[in-house]
Amino acid sequence: MAFPTRSEALSILTEHTQGDSLLKHAYAVEAAMRWYAAHFGEDPEQWGAVGLLHDFDYERYPSLDDHPFKGAEILRARGYDDDLIESILSHADHTGIPRTTLMQKTLFAVDELCGFVTAVTLVRPSKKIDEVEPSSVKKKLKDKAFARNVSRDDITQGAELIAVPLDTHIQNVITAMRGIATELGL
Repeated sequence: MAFPTRSEALSILTEHTQGDSLLKHAYAVEAAMRWYAAHFGEDPEQWGAVGLLHDFDYERYPSLDDHPFKGAEILRARGYDDDLIESILSHADHTGIPRTTLMQKTLFAVDELCGFVTAVTLVRPSKKIDEVEPSSVKKKLKDKAFARNVSRDDITQGAELIAVPLDTHIQNVITAMRGIATELGL
């Protein structure tokens, strides 16, 4: 079997994930992956599936010993493509899987940034992503107390990995997330 369709990926995601914030994170990463797939001339369906499924096992298996390894086992047992599984495994440094493909590099680049953009949006009085600009995201990146669990190094390293200037990368992710603002509640 190749990559799951969006419907199949959504079914896998919702079978393993109930938490609203984790579901919204998956949708945000999917949107960013689809945006970048179109930008790079790649397959938005495949890239979107990787975005939707990158953390699908996290709610049940949050420890570093299990995530994303358990998810990889589940996908392997269902016969999904090794490119999908390797991409998901590569998004976490602790797996030791190198990021060699553009899809893997992009997943790493958008994952933390999607979470950070969401956090920046939620502290705005309006809680609307339409009002978030790269400058406000960069300002919050400098505030180490804000969203302290988000790795600033991962965000800057991610932009470098895909050879996109940080300001442009932030804008691209904001643009992608604006496209599904209603689903994200932003």
